[in-house]
Amino acid sequence: MAKAKAAAPIAWSARLAITLVRGLPGTLALHRRTLEALGLRKCYRTVIRENTPTIRGMVKQVKRHLAVETEEMYLARLKKEAEQKALRPPIVMRHSVPTSLSKKMQEPETKG
Repeated sequence: MAKAKAAAPIAWSARLAITLVRGLPGTLALHRRTLEALGLRKCYRTVIRENTPTIRGMVKQVKRHLAVETEEMYLARLKKEAEQKALRPPIVMRHSVPTSLSKKMQEPETKG
């Protein structure tokens, strides 16, 4: 998963969308506690937090584990993904036997 680059400086936005992109096993205990304080316990989960110096300091401490976006960027990305998903055609599965095979199955085999 590629990290998104901020279009506007993060310091100017009111809220941040913070996503955990790396797992917790093998990390320092201090980093695990910081991630849990942010509310991130599983990979690819996103939380939205107020943009305060405290939160920015926590993000800076564990920046290698996170992808940080502004709330506007996050909502725009979700909307774009939903639109792309809606454009996909539905998957249709047909379980009927093709007509050429059904004719062969109906005709009795003659041995001669």
